[in-house]
Amino acid sequence: MGKKGKSAAAAAPTEPEPTAATDPNAPPPPEPVPPVTVLYCGVCSYPPEYCEFGSSLTRCKDWLKERHPDLFEQYYSEEALHSKVGTLSLEAQSKLEKDVAKKEVKAEAKAEAALKKKMASPVRYYSVIIKRSERNKRKCITSVFGLEAFGIDLKKAAKQFASKFATGASVTKNAQGLEEIVISGDVSDEVLEMIENEVGVLKGIPVDNVELVEEKKKKAAE
Repeated sequence: MGKKGKSAAAAAPTEPEPTAATDPNAPPPPEPVPPVTVLYCGVCSYPPEYCEFGSSLTRCKDWLKERHPDLFEQYYSEEALHSKVGTLSLEAQSKLEKDVAKKEVKAEAKAEAALKKKMASPVRYYSVIIKRSERNKRKCITSVFGLEAFGIDLKKAAKQFASKFATGASVTKNAQGLEEIVISGDVSDEVLEMIENEVGVLKGIPVDNVELVEEKKKKAAE
């Protein structure tokens, strides 16, 4: 066979092999498996079957009983508990219950101590900073930083400022990457007054923990 014949033979199209999509005798594709939905405890954030390994089992059980009574029966009914501790002696069961109670008391005391320490911390660590910044000769903005340290919802506070001053107010990130509220206009004194009077959501902020700062626009180098 000459070169021309070989080329023609090489170029001849080949029939594609049948695939699962084209082969009528192929088995149907498998049904997709739905994702598994995992329930997490609203107290300790563990799945309910692991709440016993946390430090707030009593509150976890109360939450589960109120929100998911069927799962509560599954994990904490007399029958379920008996199957768990049926092989333990009465002495071992009593010791287990005491250990759980002791762990809960210890965790609550630790949380309370942490809260007291936070509230007694120096002003420099937990302070609200109200800063007035110049943008040009006639326009200013007021930024409010640190409200979240006192349990204030920033989005709700921004909405309250926008309604009070009839201007723009939004939650943004500052140069340090931390969230603050930016309000259009010079309303720093008014914001301070709202905090002092605990208006709306602005409650529980000690006045001694509020600082007023003014940031003037830097002059361009001549």
